[in-house]
Amino acid sequence: MSTGLQVIFIEDDELVRRASVQSLQLAGFDVTGHGSVEAAARAIDASFPGVIVSDIRLPGASGLDLLAQCRERAPEVPVILVTGHGDISMAVQAMRDGAYDFIEKPFASERLIEAVRRALERRSLVLENQALRRELAGAGRSRIIGRSSAIEQVRRLIANVAPTDASVLINGDTGAGKELIARSLHEMSPRRDKPFIAVNCGALPEQMFESEMFGYEAGAFTGAQKKRIGRLEAASGGTLFLDEIESMPLSLQVKLLRVLQDGVLERLGSNQPVRANLRVVAAAKGDMNEHVADGTFRRDLLYRLNVVTITLPPLNERREDIVPLFEHFLLDAAVRYERPAPLITDRQRAELMQRDWPGNVRELRNAADRMVLGILDDGGAASLDTSTQSLKERTEQFERVVIAQALEQCGGAVAVAADRLQLGKATLYEKIKRYGIAVKGDSDRS
Repeated sequence: MSTGLQVIFIEDDELVRRASVQSLQLAGFDVTGHGSVEAAARAIDASFPGVIVSDIRLPGASGLDLLAQCRERAPEVPVILVTGHGDISMAVQAMRDGAYDFIEKPFASERLIEAVRRALERRSLVLENQALRRELAGAGRSRIIGRSSAIEQVRRLIANVAPTDASVLINGDTGAGKELIARSLHEMSPRRDKPFIAVNCGALPEQMFESEMFGYEAGAFTGAQKKRIGRLEAASGGTLFLDEIESMPLSLQVKLLRVLQDGVLERLGSNQPVRANLRVVAAAKGDMNEHVADGTFRRDLLYRLNVVTITLPPLNERREDIVPLFEHFLLDAAVRYERPAPLITDRQRAELMQRDWPGNVRELRNAADRMVLGILDDGGAASLDTSTQSLKERTEQFERVVIAQALEQCGGAVAVAADRLQLGKATLYEKIKRYGIAVKGDSDRS
């Protein structure tokens, strides 16, 4: 395979080992064979980019010993155990202890190949997940995902403007990702270690706007029992992001302009100026010049805010960004919900590209969240359009949702869920592993 993922196959019977390694190699996998756990141990650590297949009964350390070592040293590396017929109960216990799958001897090469392929897919997702965690934790890097020419232009603008203190106006539809651009400007600037304060101007009631933005002294008005620091002062040293700037009341616009020009503000109830060293990034929907012409927005403030303008087109005008964004959101959701990230098929990729996405990036992110959670709804968020899925795909999707719901209803008790579903526990464990379903709590309560 060209993925860079590897397979370690451990079997003391040389003929079985050679035949199995050859079958996996013919299927396109990068495989190394070993006769014992001890011989393979050096290659196995938490960063090992692949999966391990091991017989349970081996000279020296057993496959169960290997599983225990991996739980300590490499807990996210999938381990597939190979067992004789008499060891089924042992293998089921091993799956409870963290084994990815087990294969019963004698096995067909197709069964081995399929188990390894699924395990490698899961390992690939875990490695991508880890890379995403590092990306999400890192500062000073643009997280603007996409490969369209419009997004390339946005990335170039961010890289050029972020290190400066120039005011930026971001223009785009609701849900297009304007705050992400603002955060990227902040994270790639010298102010990255200072506050990033976001204010939605359209969500603040006009009567509260001034006190929220400028703060107040104790006793400034009825109910002001103690001093409050406003958003402008809180952002000092860092970046203030003003979303829906077109909604800012006219009476506040002139006061904001003074802060931007003079670098000082006054809290309500005080005559003492407070220094405010901040960078303003604003975002707006529609043409701001129309608001100026209507008399609802000050021309001089607009000039002050749009030293640089970044235009973010709607998602349906940059369709080549849809799939990379969706896959990024899947991994992001998997991190947040501590669930495995599902794989999407080529058919689903095509469906993603064809949908209109009126809610833009926000709608796409929500769809990814629902897919990770395994939620089916009228919008097809988890399955997209099932009308073009095969019977096997629809059946597996339905089965995964039913099992996940049963486990949730049983508090994670696999034995109880197996009884309700009228399945054997070993069968249910195999399906849990196959579908990557997270099990919470005591998995074998009865």
